[in-house]
Amino acid sequence: MTKRIFVMGTGGWGTALAVLAARGGHAVTLWGRRPELVDELRASRVNARYLPGVPLPAEIELASGRDARFGQAEAFIIAIPTQHLRPVLTPLGEAIGKSKPVLSCSKGIENGSLERASEVVREILGRAPVAVFSGPSHAEEVVRGLPATVVAASIDESVAKWWQSALTIETFRIYTSNDPVGVELGGALKNVIAIAAGMCDGLKLGDNAKAALLTRGVVEMARIGVALGAKRETFFGLSGIGDLITTCYSPHGRNLRVGREVGAGKKLKQVLDGMVMVAEGVWTCRAARELAKEHRLEAPITEEVYQVLYEDREPTVGVRNLMTRVPKSE
Repeated sequence: MTKRIFVMGTGGWGTALAVLAARGGHAVTLWGRRPELVDELRASRVNARYLPGVPLPAEIELASGRDARFGQAEAFIIAIPTQHLRPVLTPLGEAIGKSKPVLSCSKGIENGSLERASEVVREILGRAPVAVFSGPSHAEEVVRGLPATVVAASIDESVAKWWQSALTIETFRIYTSNDPVGVELGGALKNVIAIAAGMCDGLKLGDNAKAALLTRGVVEMARIGVALGAKRETFFGLSGIGDLITTCYSPHGRNLRVGREVGAGKKLKQVLDGMVMVAEGVWTCRAARELAKEHRLEAPITEEVYQVLYEDREPTVGVRNLMTRVPKSE
């Protein structure tokens, strides 16, 4: 099937998804909130800031602002960082409409409301059929045609299957799931664990420590997820442990980079000032900590990451706190 798809968000993932959709034969418009960046893309046909070295296919249209031809779209892919979703989408809600399929690809939890990205989207777009999209899929690899496998999830199976059919190509395999809560939380919470994994690297704690951290991190992710209505088994699939593995070992991992630099002695502000990409885990950590407290859950890794990032706790102290917790059965 050929559809006219609007991809909202000119970051690395939004750009990669636009290229992917175009390769699948769709008519694609890539929309950005910053007109100056869209003008750069029109002139160079390369997203040098967020996805350097990858030419945009000539058939991809570029648009910005409220005057974009939203009404012509048959479906929307939203790849806007979670903390920017509400201010970006709210003034566009009427133009986008409330009935066309939406694929939410943001991996985070909104601070303040503690809502998942798709919940923010639904608040603004009303009854639009929404699916969520997650899994081990760094934009830098996907856009270059390296094999990747992800999950599209919706409580309405037909919506997940619509996106599976629309975006599956030879190098990009999509499974479906009826657990959007688990798939979305897996993509969000793994970023917090990735920051902790980066701290392990920055402190040079070795492979044993990092493997243990990731193992216990998946358990912590699942604990929070189940309390919020997700299925436990989802966290042991592509959108949970799969995404966690790639984020914690790939050179493209932004949250991993944050953790490594903080573990090596830098303060959070120094690290963020030196980054172009958004590291969602920095903000998700605050929201995840609040959710854990609200539901009276044990989330020791999330708590220590929060203390290091926001309360100036030394990373070595955080490690000691985790290692000296009361012994218990696995």
